[in-house]
Amino acid sequence: MKELTLIIPAKDEAECLPRVLNELKNFDCKKIIIIPETDIDTRNSIKNFDCKIITQKVDGFGRALILGIKEVETNFLCIFNADGSFDPQYLKNMYDELLNNCDFVFNSRYESSGGSDDDTFLTLVGNRIFTFICNLLFRLNISDVLFTYVMGKTLAFKSLDLKRKDFRFCIELPVLAKFKKYKFISKPSYERSRLTGRKKVNELKDGFLILLCILKMFILRK
Repeated sequence: MKELTLIIPAKDEAECLPRVLNELKNFDCKKIIIIPETDIDTRNSIKNFDCKIITQKVDGFGRALILGIKEVETNFLCIFNADGSFDPQYLKNMYDELLNNCDFVFNSRYESSGGSDDDTFLTLVGNRIFTFICNLLFRLNISDVLFTYVMGKTLAFKSLDLKRKDFRFCIELPVLAKFKKYKFISKPSYERSRLTGRKKVNELKDGFLILLCILKMFILRK
């Protein structure tokens, strides 16, 4: 998988990220790590690993991913978490799907053989509701719209001109891919527990912003 780059946003992940990179050592792909300017501990924790580090000067999950996507030079890229929740065993299958003339592969916790050790009752219900709304409004035909374990062709990613700087990125990505008429599929994936158990999502605040984003994209079609 030499033509694959993993985009890994890492905020306050000094404890987790080295363990994640150790697990990825057997995968022949490039890694781009996006670390906030003030997060010295995370930066120091991976100084002995072979990866490209990008400094993020302004906070935001989506902003980190956008910075990383701009730096990718391989044919394919994959969004990958720094907290240990994404299992790399799925990478090869996702990669093979892209080689079979697919533009994006969206992993899903809610298909047969998928699942999550991380979901709470609130996030489970919220994810199901947002997925239903997006499938209804945009005909996405995917089963887990907020799960960002996504791999795709780099040119397709870059053509979307993604702009949402926070967790609204999760919605923007599949909706714009649909608007651009890219071919994408949904595959089952099991989400593991975070190594530290710390969530960075504020379920109520971010959920409200995501709902507004859905409605805005439906009305403006962009």
